[in-house]
Amino acid sequence: MNIRPHRHKRSVLVDMTPLIDVVFLLLIFFMVSTTFDWQTQLKVDLPEASATAEETEEPDLIEVVVDSKGHFYLDNQELVTHDVATLKRALKKAAAGRTDVPVRVTSDRQAPFQAVIEVMDAAGQLGMNHLSFLTRASPSSE
Repeated sequence: MNIRPHRHKRSVLVDMTPLIDVVFLLLIFFMVSTTFDWQTQLKVDLPEASATAEETEEPDLIEVVVDSKGHFYLDNQELVTHDVATLKRALKKAAAGRTDVPVRVTSDRQAPFQAVIEVMDAAGQLGMNHLSFLTRASPSSE
């Protein structure tokens, strides 16, 4: 006879329910906090520029300069009055009714931003959509 008590081997059971809860919470957290890139839906054809820009002569170029006081100069001639109506008349006269003439806008660093916006607005109202802005490279980028 076997008088000794029979010892059962205890098996260790790990409760998986809390672990599954934590995994689901992490999954939900990462799904909510992830940002998606919506720019892939936009089709934009960006212009290219080379490192060495070649100077091309544009005979029909209209140059508008805005000085630090907000005064307008059209092809190095100061306008009589410094309002949008005068600028529009001068742009229309310089373009001779054409809307495909490129307009180069050069402004002083201290020029009022409103004056630059007025140049853009006047050109836009006349249908001139070929605007470029002249800048100079900063010394740190050389």
